[in-house]
Amino acid sequence: MANIKKYVAEFIGTFVLVFFGCGTAVMVGCSSEAGSGYLLTALAFGLVIVAMAYSIGNISGCHINPAVSIAMLISKKMDIKDFAGYVVAQCIGATAGAGVLAAFVGRESGLGANGLYNGNIGLSLLIEVILTFVFVIAILGVTSKVENGAVAGIVIGLSLTLVHILGIAFTGTSVNPARSLGPALLAGGSALSCVWVFIVAPLVGGALAALCYNFLASEKN
Repeated sequence: MANIKKYVAEFIGTFVLVFFGCGTAVMVGCSSEAGSGYLLTALAFGLVIVAMAYSIGNISGCHINPAVSIAMLISKKMDIKDFAGYVVAQCIGATAGAGVLAAFVGRESGLGANGLYNGNIGLSLLIEVILTFVFVIAILGVTSKVENGAVAGIVIGLSLTLVHILGIAFTGTSVNPARSLGPALLAGGSALSCVWVFIVAPLVGGALAALCYNFLASEKN
């Protein structure tokens, strides 16, 4: 039962992330020329993390992102069974969030789906790996000490805001395979054809962050 509750929490968290984050991107715009809309989109994603961290964090850890979960798996903070359960719950939650969003704004809105930077797969992969690496290593660092618990959600939320502020202009910022998969499945078209980039790159970035942080932490110890 405890595991089921964790999976339900991850479903809810990822649903909220996509509905509010991608929904804000659709409603206010997320191009680098959009000014306040650009920043509002970045803040929306970050604030969702803050809200969810302090609501479901004590239940599931508030990963709501397969890239975070794979980092926790590599760091031996979760087992393969929970990893699989988390990822499934996250992907279903993201798809449900995109589905509800589509009911309001229609699939033709794009649902905040990610896109390639200038049609370049290599550069899109690279920027997403870098962005995810920074985001996940911040999570690993702030959650490594129990005494950081009171501020961890704020730090993680601000870190996600940071990577969005840079990344939106390139790919719309994924750093989260579930967040990309849900909208792409419903939007279809080019978003779906390139969604593999936004699945592979964040997983690689998350794994690299875990390996790097574990190395640095072991040296310190």
